[in-house]
Amino acid sequence: MKTNFNTDEIKVVLHRLMFAVTTFIKWLACSVVCGVVLGLIGTFFYKLLGLVTVFRETNPWILFGLPVAGLLIVLCYRLAGETSNTGTNLVITAIQSNDEVPVHVAPLIILSTLLTHLCGGSAGREGAALQVGGSLGNFFAKLLHFDDKDTRIMIMCGMSACFSALFGTPIAAAVFSMEVISVGVMYYAALVPCVVSALTAQSIAKYFGIAGTHFALAELPDFTIASGGKMLLMSVLFACVSILFCVALHTASRLYTTYFENPFIRIFIAGLLVIALRFIFQTTDFLGAGAPVIAASFTARCAWYVFLLKILFTSVTLGGGFKGGEIVPTLAVGSTFGCTFGLLTGFEPSLCAAAGMLATFVGVTNCPIATMFLGFELFGFEAMPYFAVAVAISFTLSGYYGLYSGQKFTYSKTKAEFINRKAH
Repeated sequence: MKTNFNTDEIKVVLHRLMFAVTTFIKWLACSVVCGVVLGLIGTFFYKLLGLVTVFRETNPWILFGLPVAGLLIVLCYRLAGETSNTGTNLVITAIQSNDEVPVHVAPLIILSTLLTHLCGGSAGREGAALQVGGSLGNFFAKLLHFDDKDTRIMIMCGMSACFSALFGTPIAAAVFSMEVISVGVMYYAALVPCVVSALTAQSIAKYFGIAGTHFALAELPDFTIASGGKMLLMSVLFACVSILFCVALHTASRLYTTYFENPFIRIFIAGLLVIALRFIFQTTDFLGAGAPVIAASFTARCAWYVFLLKILFTSVTLGGGFKGGEIVPTLAVGSTFGCTFGLLTGFEPSLCAAAGMLATFVGVTNCPIATMFLGFELFGFEAMPYFAVAVAISFTLSGYYGLYSGQKFTYSKTKAEFINRKAH
């Protein structure tokens, strides 16, 4: 009897081992292919964004075409039968409820984002990357006849790959895709696919000359009670800025919908408002994603109101129906406010700008682990104590606000309890 038991036990162990190995090989192959394909698409998208940005900067008159670009965007979505498309929320809810992300969402969001950036809309690019990656990940899953559970992993795999190709932070991209769906729950089954696809996509992008995003910090002060206290105070303020940004975006969208039910009129009015804002404030700094604004916050002084103008321009643009993303504008808001805080208090401005980027990012995405990795990949490990304080405080105090209304808070931020509520 003892021999039979040992033989059966060995068979069970071998069976489990073979299952683990075959599953690993399956996902390794799928994630490499996904990483290569989306790395190429992400690289192409990145290059096109660069071209349209250069064209806009050298031909400022193109801003007057923004209302017409908006009409084209709405028309494209209507012709594709995507009038009720909810953007990144569509990808998030697809993972939560097994809904499908149609493959034609990828070319739609690419074209729409290019039109938005070409004509000066204030929007990012990573939101588009998540939608491109999610739709193509869903497409690959259908080709391979995956079940619902594996389809969810494949969607996250695609999100990680395209995000990584565009932003050059593969580990943050991998963790973000697993963490953003349900706050308090990590989809660990997607760890290998997301990490491998993100690293593969970033390698493809790097091969074609797209360097990862990095910022150099000035000499860092020692982490003491005094410096830690300043960072804590700043993090509280950044939680408030995060809430303000989310409220502004959602309020703008609600106001547009309330007063302009027709999406064509809505987006046309939004285009006119962006043009008006550009001339009222006599600046083009807030057109496009805001990368120059972020760079300037690390090397120059920022007026105290810069972060408010970026919130205003982005809310008017995205709330009216233009496409792109909120992540780079979020980083611009955070870095400029951080720079201002540093200049006012005498604290190292570049450190405050970096912590501001991370604190605002975690406040609007509710992804603390991904945010910490983002900080390490963008700035290195030297400022880790400051980043930890900023991320922890802003995440906790920003409450249940978020960029994505489809995001679910599975567990409370302040108690060890199940709450299962949506972001607002």
